[in-house]
Amino acid sequence: MPQPPFELEEATIADLQQRIATGRDTARSLAEKYLARIEAVDRRGPATRSVIEINPDAAADAERLDAEHARGAPRGPLHGIPMLIKDNFATADRMMTTAGSLALVGARPPADAFVVRRLRAAGVVLLGKTNMSEWAEFRSVHCCAGWSGRGGQTRNPYALDRSPMGSSSGSAVAVAANLCAVALGTETDGSIVLPANNNSVVGLKPTLGLASRHGIVPVSHNQDTPGVLARTVRDAAIILGVIAGRDRADPATRAIPRRRHDFTASLDRRGLKSARIGVVRSQLFGNSVAADRAADAALAVIKDEGAVLVDPANFATLWKFDDTELEVLACDFKADLRRFLAWIGASAKVRSLEDVIAFNTTHAASEMPYFGQELMTMAERKGPVTSKAYRAALAANHRLTRTLGIDAVVKKHRLDALVAPTGGPPALIDLVNGDGGTWAVSSPATIAAVAGYPHISVPMGYARGLPMGISFFGRAWSEPTLIRLAYAYEQATTHRRSPTFAPTADVTL
Repeated sequence: MPQPPFELEEATIADLQQRIATGRDTARSLAEKYLARIEAVDRRGPATRSVIEINPDAAADAERLDAEHARGAPRGPLHGIPMLIKDNFATADRMMTTAGSLALVGARPPADAFVVRRLRAAGVVLLGKTNMSEWAEFRSVHCCAGWSGRGGQTRNPYALDRSPMGSSSGSAVAVAANLCAVALGTETDGSIVLPANNNSVVGLKPTLGLASRHGIVPVSHNQDTPGVLARTVRDAAIILGVIAGRDRADPATRAIPRRRHDFTASLDRRGLKSARIGVVRSQLFGNSVAADRAADAALAVIKDEGAVLVDPANFATLWKFDDTELEVLACDFKADLRRFLAWIGASAKVRSLEDVIAFNTTHAASEMPYFGQELMTMAERKGPVTSKAYRAALAANHRLTRTLGIDAVVKKHRLDALVAPTGGPPALIDLVNGDGGTWAVSSPATIAAVAGYPHISVPMGYARGLPMGISFFGRAWSEPTLIRLAYAYEQATTHRRSPTFAPTADVTL
């Protein structure tokens, strides 16, 4: 389904800044061009349905930034840059914050989320909010990625019948389809890096605590983090540098190392030279022929660029924490959601997880036409986060993913980072079986997510036109190293290409 040429196709932050600096565009004209693109591609045309709501104040916000620029007072490299943010980031404006759920329609957050405040202060123009897997997929094991009661089904722009994957699906699709320059997502377990894999974009999930979670609809304070979806590693690094920082409202940010968060300083075309990188083959290879073939080609490039590959560098603990992860997430969700709803206040018609479950039951025709809410009902039955079972599960998670997991392998082999395919080619959207019946490949997303450690996925190539990504992940606070490695790989390969909005994959290729 070819689309008319788009003037801002694949434009980076630097490209957009150049257009403003030379007078070719203003913040307002850029916003208007992207809004027209959203109307043409997301609402009409291919109807990717990645944007759940347009910011009614986008044009006015852009005009104010243009006035500042005219006075010679630009705020920095993001002044006037259009962005989209996931629908679980609170905004104290005329947009809603619903996590895709009809239960939160009408709720009015008292303030912007911390990272949203930082973006606005940097001069970003918020175009709107992106659709997401409702409640960040913590509703049913049979959920379908990218579906929400409020926004419907987001579709993959590389093949419209394929899954966009992960709860930050709308953000990834919007970036891939050139509906914005960059976007914010969130991840609890794979919800940034897996959409990046499926939509041929860069997904950067930082160390837990590097960016504040305050004002974000939660799943788990032990695994939630905001992060970035972008078309280039450079743009992801720019945004991460803006949203990173300590916030008194999020205790996890107290652990941030005291250093300047200029992640663009890590962008080194020769960044792979002499790096020691461990290849995690056990259980992360052998699941998809296409992903294995692309990953082996990627490893050859990494080696040619001067890296030392330790192959294999496997985990003895991989997938031994599935049950304990679910225990922690379920207990956290019940407690953390109650706190978030109390913060929103009386404008929310639900005050607890129990209320959300009741709302979904009452509105089953619109909220549960395809899958139920068994994860929610299981979480509601859980005890408090002070329980012995919870504390034991959390300790096991950290022991298996940190002490005996990533930390152990990195230390044993003296590694700078670990590498594995992020996932396989996108599976078909399946509203009957849900994602549980369509996972194509095991992913390194879970071990990094449970550990709370950083993870970046970069486009790795295509199989019959369907995207795949490669993951670089490592120890806590290793973002500068991971960005350096990912950037060098990206520059050596330049795999990303724009989507074609094909109705389906061409299996005759």
